[in-house]
Amino acid sequence: MRILVTGGAGFIGSAVIRYLISHSQDVVLNIDKLTYAGNLESLAPIADSPRYHFAQDDICDADALQRHFAAFRPDAVMHLAAESHVDRSIDGPAAFIQTNIVGTYTLLEAVRRYWMSLEGDAKARFRFHHISTDEVYGDLPHPAECGAEGKTLPLFTEQTAYAPSSPYSASKASSDHLVRAWQRTYGLPTVITNCSNNYGPYQFPEKLIPLMILNALEGKPLPVYGQGDQIRDWLHVEDHARALVRVLKAGQIGATYNIGGHNEKSNLEVVHHICHTLDELAPGAARYTTLITHVADRPGHDRRYAIDAGKIQHELGWTPQETFETGLHKTVQWYLENLDWCRRVQDGSYQRERLGVQ
Repeated sequence: MRILVTGGAGFIGSAVIRYLISHSQDVVLNIDKLTYAGNLESLAPIADSPRYHFAQDDICDADALQRHFAAFRPDAVMHLAAESHVDRSIDGPAAFIQTNIVGTYTLLEAVRRYWMSLEGDAKARFRFHHISTDEVYGDLPHPAECGAEGKTLPLFTEQTAYAPSSPYSASKASSDHLVRAWQRTYGLPTVITNCSNNYGPYQFPEKLIPLMILNALEGKPLPVYGQGDQIRDWLHVEDHARALVRVLKAGQIGATYNIGGHNEKSNLEVVHHICHTLDELAPGAARYTTLITHVADRPGHDRRYAIDAGKIQHELGWTPQETFETGLHKTVQWYLENLDWCRRVQDGSYQRERLGVQ
């Protein structure tokens, strides 16, 4: 296949492209604006492949998109370009509205025009895959709030109603609705996936796991929001990449698939896991847990996310290969071996300061 990937220099997008180039014969065009979180170094392992191509452009630029569709003539589009950090969306929601909503609309129109120009088998096999988040669903009951200890708590399913809490999740919910509307109104062959929290190599250090790893190594405080009892379902990014490619190639048109790691952990549990792994792999003068500091909670902080990934397992045969323990160990080891990458990607753009304080 010829696959056009938007946002392919980002954390999840680069994992998808590395997987495609390493495990298929597909040809990939990566369109990325290269904002602060986009980094071509994340694609260094496959950058020399003759099947990989890159263009620095904005998905809000309709003329640029038209040129790329005409020249590359993709069989499929995987749309990952997005602003994705909740704290940044609290500080500056405008960029999230522009990229996640206006950008998705602009891309959908470019895709629709291109798809309408296709004929026969080329038109029949075309797919548009929109990659989204579980945060569009809002949050779920928390064990501490409902007295449900030892009981089965509800999970997000593909039928869960949308109830976004942050400017980020609201903008992603909007983009999901646009994709469904283009499928329903115009017949565009789309599929949507909503994933749980990703972690793994090449993640920008504003996110919880790399932030804690790097702060710990420098002896800085490990800031935990509130009591740290917010629960997330953690998914290794390489498991996610495998799932996304499976959905693109075998998913049902018009369907939504939730992708989760079956790893519910509180934020405080995650930080403790990181500290214990660092104690093993890079022991310091004292236990890293002594650096944990509780700080004021994020405004509107969702209490619990958890994915029911039964549909993608039963229909497409995907299950995660990594447990949280194996995936985290690999992740901590990767950051220890790539501290120069961490310094380069932060240079001039982010120094691990607190964001989203209102």
